[in-house]
Amino acid sequence: SAMSPLSSFLLMTCLSIWSMPPAEGFHLPRCQLVNQTVSLEKEGCPRCHTVETTICRGHCPTKDPVVNLPLGHMYQDVCTYRKFEYRKLELSDCPLGVDPVVQYLVALSCHCDRCSMDTSDCTFESLPPDFCTNDIPFYY
Repeated sequence: SAMSPLSSFLLMTCLSIWSMPPAEGFHLPRCQLVNQTVSLEKEGCPRCHTVETTICRGHCPTKDPVVNLPLGHMYQDVCTYRKFEYRKLELSDCPLGVDPVVQYLVALSCHCDRCSMDTSDCTFESLPPDFCTNDIPFYY
């Protein structure tokens, strides 16, 4: 049974489309360590101080089931810390009586896992890492 010219054309078109690499815009960076400037501040101290650290950022694959099972739980993994440490910085402009030491998190490695509120901001849209509340104008 010979294929018609139209069937042959459709088959070749489908095969060529399936063999094409995805568009460049669909390549999302995987979960990885990245350098990031963060703002450190402390109540009672007048200014924010920026510091370079490493954070986890990137895409984690997610599966969405076709059928929702009543007892099944669906978790979407996020890019989060596997290993981390805290470092200390002494703020230089705190008034007497205010402890000038602040701690900040440094990511050492990352992986895709459930979001832990202990070390991560698990909200849909959070403040940028270099946000400083001292920069918000206060109106009387």
